[in-house]
Amino acid sequence: MERGKRLAKKRSSAKTQKSRSSQTSSALSRKELVLRLQEAEETIRTIRSGEGSHSRQRTYLLRLYISGSTAKSTQAVENIKRVCEEHLKNRYDLEVIDIYQQPQLARGEQIVVVPTLIKRLPRPLRRLIGDMSNREKMLLGLDLREREP
Repeated sequence: MERGKRLAKKRSSAKTQKSRSSQTSSALSRKELVLRLQEAEETIRTIRSGEGSHSRQRTYLLRLYISGSTAKSTQAVENIKRVCEEHLKNRYDLEVIDIYQQPQLARGEQIVVVPTLIKRLPRPLRRLIGDMSNREKMLLGLDLREREP
């Protein structure tokens, strides 16, 4: 009889733990959904603001994922800002995201390596990886320079 009581207690304890973990995972997914909705709304606003203009004149929506204040992260920020100021003056929105401070954004974008630059707009979406020191590759990746045949 006493063994049956112990088993019943273990079962109810396991059910309580499962309930708590499912609540936590659903709360995480709600946060991720809210973040993705905000990103979608931002993308729609940016697209609408650039309607009717030539693709080279549209606003560039860029996200740079970094890891703290490492040398490569700092160099990537400096390099991308320099290129944006030279080639996209007043036509870009650069968001620098530290994966340690906002890990949910990095998970949502499936960031595996940092620094990573994501060009969301204008389409097509592009990912550039590294410290952005190769200027020619960065210009090609951002569609600011034509590929040579």
